[in-house]
Amino acid sequence: MNIVLLIIATATSGYLFYALLCPERF
Repeated sequence: MNIVLLIIATATSGYLFYALLCPERF
């Protein structure tokens, strides 16, 4: 698997997960 795609997928999922946990910060 491409490392760049893996990093992007991890960062995107982590950002969305953080947004769900702390919606008041956005």
